Amino acid sequence: MAGLLGFGNTADVIVFLNEEEDKKKIEYRLEDGTKTKLPLFYDGDNLSGRVKIHVKSNKLQHSGVQLEFVGQIMLLSDKSNPQEFTSLVRQLSKPGELSQGAHEFPYEFLHVEKPFESFYGVNVRLRYFLRVTIEKRFANIVKEKPIAVQTLHLYPETDQSSLKMEVGIEDCLHIEFEYNKQRYHLRDVILGKIYFLLVRVKIKHMQIDLIRKEITGAGNSGISETETVTKYEIMDGAPVKGECIPIRFFLGAYELTPTMKDINKKFSVRYYINLVLLDEDDRRYFKQQEVILWRKQDKTKKNCSGVGLIIGGGTSTDMDTAKEEKS
Repeated sequence: MAGLLGFGNTADVIVFLNEEEDKKKIEYRLEDGTKTKLPLFYDGDNLSGRVKIHVKSNKLQHSGVQLEFVGQIMLLSDKSNPQEFTSLVRQLSKPGELSQGAHEFPYEFLHVEKPFESFYGVNVRLRYFLRVTIEKRFANIVKEKPIAVQTLHLYPETDQSSLKMEVGIEDCLHIEFEYNKQRYHLRDVILGKIYFLLVRVKIKHMQIDLIRKEITGAGNSGISETETVTKYEIMDGAPVKGECIPIRFFLGAYELTPTMKDINKKFSVRYYINLVLLDEDDRRYFKQQEVILWRKQDKTKKNCSGVGLIIGGGTSTDMDTAKEEKS
């Protein structure tokens, strides 16, 4: 029930949150591959509840009992040096002793600032938790209670001008991908069209990839981890000049976070849409463009109408043309 540090199991510690059962639960994948569901809070939400300590021995001598609310960034490549960007402390008990049996201590943190969204990535963890510490002479007893935090934003929806990216090889191939905007909320739909303006290369396959890139560190010491969230085949077979394929890319079908840029100078998370073409000689042509993702409060989802290729989810980014010869 309680993860404890110390000599012997002298006490059990449980941290209770008020209204925890009524909170929405957010699922995260842990480092060992298991999943956990955490109660959801937002910036400015209060944190209150009680800490229950059950002493198993005749008495427990201590140098104080304290509760902290911690916001922490930890790079998995440097676990010994986590960075705490938020730390609030409440003293639950002054130095003394706790007798055998159960003891309860209420707590309250009002209007708690939670500046960043929780993130459990490949190389980095940004997490929030309540930490109880029973200070002892030789080894403290420590118990943590994690929570989830999401950040909500409000952006004006005024810029609806379409954006375009091109894939091309001079006198051989010219494809234009037009999409409706560059900033999308996490349950939005990317609408677009692919135009084949010039086709003198025998294309046998085309797909759109949704890419998430996690960047930790900076400069030459930075580590970049790229994950393909999903792949979706657009066409299988040779297109012709003048052909147009409509696209609908539903972001809500996938587990996405908002775009994160230089969070506390530790890491960034960016999303890209990758347009990939494969010719008969297995040469790849691709174009990549970044899209900005943001989270807004859930609203009643409206039905979508229209004709076109429907894709379960996706994103897009600023793109560079490239051609790769298959070795």
